[in-house]
Amino acid sequence: MEKIELGSYAGLGQAGAVFSMYLPDIIEQHPNLRVLTADMSYIAKLERFKALYPEQFINVGIAEQNMLGVCAGLTSEGYQCVALAQATFITMRCFEQVRQYMSYMQYPIILIGLAGGFQLQFMGNTHYALEDIALMRSIPGIVIMSPADAGEAVKCFEEALALNRPVYIRFTGDASNSVYTEDFQFECGKSVCLKGGNDVTVFAVGSMVEAALKAAQILEEQKGFSISVVDMHTIAPLDKEAITEAKNNKLVVSIEEHHINGGLGSAISDYTSSLGTFPPLLKLGVGDNYSEVGDYEYLLKQHRLIPEMIAEDILKKYQTL
Repeated sequence: MEKIELGSYAGLGQAGAVFSMYLPDIIEQHPNLRVLTADMSYIAKLERFKALYPEQFINVGIAEQNMLGVCAGLTSEGYQCVALAQATFITMRCFEQVRQYMSYMQYPIILIGLAGGFQLQFMGNTHYALEDIALMRSIPGIVIMSPADAGEAVKCFEEALALNRPVYIRFTGDASNSVYTEDFQFECGKSVCLKGGNDVTVFAVGSMVEAALKAAQILEEQKGFSISVVDMHTIAPLDKEAITEAKNNKLVVSIEEHHINGGLGSAISDYTSSLGTFPPLLKLGVGDNYSEVGDYEYLLKQHRLIPEMIAEDILKKYQTL
């Protein structure tokens, strides 16, 4: 892949980086690419692309299931399709279409789930996407990626274009999320170790990568811990080698802005259950309940997904071992 200047995407948000800046820059290399949206062009920062390349843009309206059907038809005629909508609807409402067209028929459609996790804030529990990874994990052959920031979102999208496989990319976090300032080697299914340590290994995904780094800093400065933080940007296929490397730590932690049932933590435990001996796994995420509606910070605090609370929960668990 060509080198990407990640700093130029800082502060744009994941959708803004991909659709407002990166896609218009590379679209002429992909004449058969079609971008379909369920009335999300403004939210997805597609206005510039739509104005520049109207013949490669299709708005199907608020009809996510129909959008996947249109994608299947276009793909069967040789087009490459990117379909985007709010994460909760493009996965839950379109579950059957994803299963039939993308998995069973192996059409290499790229799904973009906008506003994953709690990003839609005051729109409430009907709009929080906290089951999407679990749903996509249950379907055979779907690649699942969740970038940590805007720069990595571009990396995920570039990789998805090259894979020629069914892909789901989940966008989370706000525009201020910034983990990567310099270019790095990105590969589907290969995590990125952001810092090394011998006591605890933290596997984080999406918006929680930044939170994990801050929590690790708190524990290292206040308790002298040695903590590894791994950006598990790909949930399927899972980087099993990186997980196995954590076997000598005292504790392994997964952190996700998603239900702890079915997400990254479940993917890790599904694998480690076959290893025989492995450190305890502390799963941090959203529990078996719905949320009290509020702003983004308030929602994260409810589920103890801010750095200070993450550090407290890791310390509490570590002290019991």
